Amino acid sequence: MTILRRLFQKRDTTESDMKYLIVGLGNPGPEYRNNRHNVGFMAVDELAAQKGKTFNSSRLGHTCTLKHKGRTVLLLKPATYMNLSGKAVRYHLIQNTIPIQRLLVITDDIALPFGKIRIRPKGSHGGHNGLRNIEETLGTNIYPRLRFGVGGDFPKGAQADYVLTNFPDTEMRELNAAYLPKIAEAGLAFTTMSIDRTMSAYNG
Repeated sequence: MTILRRLFQKRDTTESDMKYLIVGLGNPGPEYRNNRHNVGFMAVDELAAQKGKTFNSSRLGHTCTLKHKGRTVLLLKPATYMNLSGKAVRYHLIQNTIPIQRLLVITDDIALPFGKIRIRPKGSHGGHNGLRNIEETLGTNIYPRLRFGVGGDFPKGAQADYVLTNFPDTEMRELNAAYLPKIAEAGLAFTTMSIDRTMSAYNG
């Protein structure tokens, strides 16, 4: 039995050993910092800042570890670029012996209107290359994810250009003032509530 398969089958024992992995998807580098595609990076940055933590360089990405209500939460920003996100996710799941039900992937979604949060325990990649690669690398689409709507107001065939452009100033102000704190709050709630309760509290 592979290490990854054992992680799929691992069940929670005591609260004292509960470790979680929250992954924000994005592309590394200052030129991508405010892109719509990088809202996952922005969300975990917000979460780390709320806890007074900073990211350090790690294998295949940047990580920081925080504590929340007895849980150990590892935050990850893959350095592999969006299309190869699965490699970093797989490594840190195995390295930290975290079962897949305690993985949360935060990403952008053009199928949702700006500001909409959608949490699901599983699902298709929906054409998102980061989610596609995670699914291919882990060999399953059954893992929790939080998708944040970035809207889809672009001409046919211009999806790549749209997600790789910056949020407009008005949306950036809303992100910083309201939405990123809400995503961070939802991420922490995921570590202390069932996925169903988290969905009920934050979807919509």
